[in-house]
Amino acid sequence: MAYLDDTTEITAVAGGARVEDYLALLKPRVMSLVVFTAFVGLLLAPGGINPFVGFISILCIAIGAGASGALNMWYDADIDAVMSRTANRPIPAGRMERDQALVFGLILSAFSVGVLGLAANWLAAGLLAFTIFFYAVVYTMWLKRSTPQNIVIGGAAGAFPPMVGWAAVTGTISLESCLLFLIIFLWTPPHFWALALYKQSDYGAAGIPMLPNVAGNQATKVQIVIYSVVLIAASLVPGLIGFMGPIYMVTAAATGAAFLFLAVRLFLTTDDKAMRKAGRTLFTYSLSYLFVIFLALITDHVVGALGWM
Repeated sequence: MAYLDDTTEITAVAGGARVEDYLALLKPRVMSLVVFTAFVGLLLAPGGINPFVGFISILCIAIGAGASGALNMWYDADIDAVMSRTANRPIPAGRMERDQALVFGLILSAFSVGVLGLAANWLAAGLLAFTIFFYAVVYTMWLKRSTPQNIVIGGAAGAFPPMVGWAAVTGTISLESCLLFLIIFLWTPPHFWALALYKQSDYGAAGIPMLPNVAGNQATKVQIVIYSVVLIAASLVPGLIGFMGPIYMVTAAATGAAFLFLAVRLFLTTDDKAMRKAGRTLFTYSLSYLFVIFLALITDHVVGALGWM
């Protein structure tokens, strides 16, 4: 528990949800990745944007991502309570009522979409609204509990932020923004299936049909390798079409090779303990991988804009 003793816990519950509980609803670690990828999309978009409008746009995307997290925790409170990594979230831990999370999520959703539309444009706002809807309704309420392909299809929700950032600047959807979407979309399955391999008892207890629980470990490892290969190929396309330069290409090739190495090493494991360890290693690396790939996009763009290469 996050409390020192039972007395402290009772006092906290009796006093109602605290500020930190509302912040926890926003899933700040997930939000940070959303904000970063959205910022990359905004920065790479041609034409530029007023810095104040750009700041408001990124803030709205962050709030929209937080709204999605709150709605997800509202709906998933029952299964969060039986999973070790989520049991201490505000609702299952008893620090907040479900209705509070629902109202909070709906208010943030409406605010973020409305302000983004007024500050930037309504295409960006529409994409943000669709992203929130896709994560909260299509993924959380439907796919997550009904199909082992939940992560594959539902991963689209996490892939939209750079498209929203791009649209905030240009008012359009382009091939380049779709490539940013595709990289995150293809990254999501191996990232989460690696997690599912070492947390499958949690998912099994919650009744979530994650791929390892439904198709078995071997089939999951095969899918991780396949998606890793496709991800690496997709990550090289920005350079092949001239959207990115050598800094990005070298980074994408090197980090992709490491990703594939870890995926193949996971595939070759036979012992359950070794498999869980290899799955955790790939999951941890995959977080760094996405950050480095998008950092390379920024670096290559800035270097190119300054005429250094």
